[in-house]
Amino acid sequence: MRVAVVSMDTVWTRDRPATRRTRRVARGLAARGHEVHHLCAQWWGGHIDQFAEEGVEYHALTEGPAAGSFRSKLPFALRNVDPDVVHAVSVPPGHATTAKTAAKVLRVPVVLDWWERDPERGTDRQYRKAANRADRVLTPSETIRTAVREHGAGDADVHVIPESIDVDLVRSAAVDDRFDAVWARDLDGDANVGEFLLALAELRDRDWTAAVVGDGPARADAERMAADLRIDDRVTFLGDLTPAEFVPVLKGSHVFAQTATYEPFATELLWALACGCVGIVEYQAGSSAHELVEGLDRGRLVTSPQELADEIVACGSLPEWETNEGFAGFDHDEVLSEWLDCYEEVVDGYGWF
Repeated sequence: MRVAVVSMDTVWTRDRPATRRTRRVARGLAARGHEVHHLCAQWWGGHIDQFAEEGVEYHALTEGPAAGSFRSKLPFALRNVDPDVVHAVSVPPGHATTAKTAAKVLRVPVVLDWWERDPERGTDRQYRKAANRADRVLTPSETIRTAVREHGAGDADVHVIPESIDVDLVRSAAVDDRFDAVWARDLDGDANVGEFLLALAELRDRDWTAAVVGDGPARADAERMAADLRIDDRVTFLGDLTPAEFVPVLKGSHVFAQTATYEPFATELLWALACGCVGIVEYQAGSSAHELVEGLDRGRLVTSPQELADEIVACGSLPEWETNEGFAGFDHDEVLSEWLDCYEEVVDGYGWF
C-alpha cells in the first residue's frame, strides 16, 4: 500500500506527542513493507527536496514550517506521490481540508488523525471542516473522540486507535527498585505535578521514595515546591528518560500517579500499568487518563491530593508486580495492525471504487 502522510510538522521541527505518534506509525508501516511518503516542511540540511529515513521518504514542500505555502503546494505533491490512502493530521486543520480536496480528484480516501485542536493554529470553523470532510477520523482516546463528534463528525466515522508501547521491552527489562512511587510526563503548563508533591507531603512521616520523570519549563518550580514541602531529600527528579531507562524504574515501583490537567492519551501511565504499577489517576476534565484505569483492579480514581495520598497508602496492600499482561494488546505491532485495518476498510469502501 502507498500511504501519503500529510503533516507539515515533524518531531524535528515541532517535537510533540502528536508528531511522535505520526513518526511511529509511518516507520511502522515502512517496516512492514508499505511505501510511505511523508509530505512535510524540510527538517534536514542541504538543498535536496527528498530525504529517506527509517524507510520513510520525506518530501519537503517548504524550507521550513509555513502553513500557507505548504497548503498551496500540497495538491501537486499528492498528485506526484499518487497514494492509495492519505493520512492527514488535525493541526493545522487547513492542511487536512486541502488534502481532502486533492484526494477527491485523485479518487483516494483521507484518514484524519485527530490528536488535539490547537486554537492558535486554526479557527473553530476550520477544525469543523476538517472533521466533517475526512472519510475516517481516528483519535487516541474516547475523550478526544467525544470532542471530535462535538465538531460535527458523524459517530460512525470516528474511531479510537490508542497509543502503543514496546511490550517486549517491558517483559525483558531489568528492575530498578529505588522508588516506591513515580510520576512522569513533560513538565509543561499542563503537568500539574504539584498535586503529586502535595500528596507525598501528606505522607512525610512514612517511609517512601519517589521519582519525577520528565523535563520542561515547569521543572524548576516543581523542584522548589519539593524543597518548600521539605520532601526534596526523598523525591528525585530524573529528567527525560528513554524507554529503555524508564521501564526499569517503573518495574521496580509500586505506584504511578497521573495528575496532568490535559492529556489526549496518557502514554506514561500506559507504560506504568504494563509494568505492573498500580495506577492512581487524579480526574481532570481535559485528560483521558481515567479511561485506562476505570474498572481496573490495579487502578484508582481520585479528585484531590489528600485522596491521592490515601490511595498510595491503601494500595500498599496490593501485591507488587513487574509486568501486567493485560496490556499486551497495546504493543506497537498490535496497534499498527489497527491502523492498517482502518486504511484497508476506507480504501475498500471508498465511493469511487
